[in-house]
Amino acid sequence: MAAIAAAEAGVRNIVLLEATAEPLHKVLISGGGRCNVTHACWDPRALVGHYPRGGQALRGPFSRFATGDAVAWFDAHGLELVEEADGRLFPRSNRSESVVATLRRAALQAGVQLHTGVALQQASPRAGSGFDLRLRGGQTMAADRLVLATGSHPSGRQLAAALGHGLVSPVPSLFTLALAGDPLLELAGVVMDPVELALHLPADPQAGGGGAEQCFRQRGPVLITHWGLSGPATLRLTAFAARALKAAGYRGELRLDWSGGQSQQDLDALFAEAKRVQAKRQLANWRPWPALSRRLWLALLQRHGLDPQQRWADLAKRHQQLLITALRDTRVAVTGRGPFGEEFVTAGGIPLGEVNLATMESRQHAGLYLAGELLDVDGVTGGFNFQHCWSSGWLAGQALATE
Repeated sequence: MAAIAAAEAGVRNIVLLEATAEPLHKVLISGGGRCNVTHACWDPRALVGHYPRGGQALRGPFSRFATGDAVAWFDAHGLELVEEADGRLFPRSNRSESVVATLRRAALQAGVQLHTGVALQQASPRAGSGFDLRLRGGQTMAADRLVLATGSHPSGRQLAAALGHGLVSPVPSLFTLALAGDPLLELAGVVMDPVELALHLPADPQAGGGGAEQCFRQRGPVLITHWGLSGPATLRLTAFAARALKAAGYRGELRLDWSGGQSQQDLDALFAEAKRVQAKRQLANWRPWPALSRRLWLALLQRHGLDPQQRWADLAKRHQQLLITALRDTRVAVTGRGPFGEEFVTAGGIPLGEVNLATMESRQHAGLYLAGELLDVDGVTGGFNFQHCWSSGWLAGQALATE
């Protein structure tokens, strides 16, 4: 995006160095091969709320290039994006290859020189301005200006550090939670929406003085898996709690409100109605509300020693209260991260205070620009990480053209 934006704005002799044999591989595999290009969150003030790291600092960049600009940009380059019910935007073809082809074609037409299998190993400032570059294999080249857009790969952080930048230590973000040995795992495959999650972690040991217990909350769809919990609400939770979870060794207590935030009075009313209207039905055959998973409901009955064949009319008040408590406050022990390394995103990178976010130019070294996940910015799932890449890349490209 940075290379295309600069070339289309009139900059010549742009060389794009790609260390791998095939560029845009992460785009290709994203979204299950569909590529969630961005998210239908049109107001920059709301958009920044989807970034656990970055937040309000991104208001400026997004005021210049946000979701609507990205959609228009891709449309102008021949790729139509389609909004799904949950706000995610995918190419109409439903194939990530379309996104890759669009970017490759735009780069070619703009005159960007793409070199694959070429890795930058060292960038040394030249006297006055510019950089001497040493490539893998010993080749050298000179550059007037340099953009680093290396994602979460350590090479980019090393290059930036050698040019005077600090580093916010990277940790995984956007991952599932493991619940080793919990009876809940027997319900693998159950989806509930909405669920309110409250993750309780020990006080940050770096805070000193004992500190207070930390609590992170999210609400949305949850999927029970063979190892623990997944789904959008879980991923959002781990994104915002990424550093605290790391500090806690990925151990803590998770409280689940399967009712999605219904009050005690709300559930009392639902149970009272069921006892009145469905008095002769068995507990197994009628749930307090239709969206409550039948498997989860039966598991809660079993956990509290209730006979599923018991009639609703015979449900004792104390048993009713046990069930309501379980529905509103199931507590499980988090024992680690999920097993498959779903963390496609890293929390950490170059501190935003070291970058002019209006241009993405380094404050440490003139002529150096930083974009994408190399920065200490990460978003939740749903296209937000790609949106930051499009925005920061476009801003860097525009800045190259105005110098």
